[in-house]
Amino acid sequence: MPTSSTTPSSTTPPAVHRPDEHRSDERRPAGEWTVDAPTAADFAAWRELFRGYCDFYGVPVPEEKAALVWSWLTDPAHELDGLLVRDTEGTPVGLAHYRPFVRPLHGAVAGFLDDLFVAPAARGTGAVDVLLARLRAIAAERGWNTVRWITADDNHRARSKYDQVATRTMFVTYDMPPASA
Repeated sequence: MPTSSTTPSSTTPPAVHRPDEHRSDERRPAGEWTVDAPTAADFAAWRELFRGYCDFYGVPVPEEKAALVWSWLTDPAHELDGLLVRDTEGTPVGLAHYRPFVRPLHGAVAGFLDDLFVAPAARGTGAVDVLLARLRAIAAERGWNTVRWITADDNHRARSKYDQVATRTMFVTYDMPPASA
């Protein structure tokens, strides 16, 4: 799991912004964001972001499931990795959960972005751009041939961003439950 990545800062010192001061149409310079892996000290902030993500999709996540996901993120032996994007004060404002997956048809390994969420106050500010840029860099570092993700068909705002950085595929996703025991 990567330990840290800081985006290059501009020659002008960044202005200090608090998350509640962000407007959705206010873009911030890339140098005002830091992207790195979550640490044990990030649990409370990560939990709030993860709660927001789950609420957005209407999926309840009881504390025991959140604790399980957190244990995966903080276990170096687990395949799931995570990123947090932080503002100038170090406060996490967005998350990404990703992992490798094999692509037998292509004889390659790729990355799968399971979850991507930016707090509403930080949307439109460039936070998602630095998260996606870091994930693209991780894909290159690990030799992945692509990064894939799915999103809800009606998630228009996110899809407009994804259309700028990735190619929409024509594949349809299916979920099949396991056989009853």
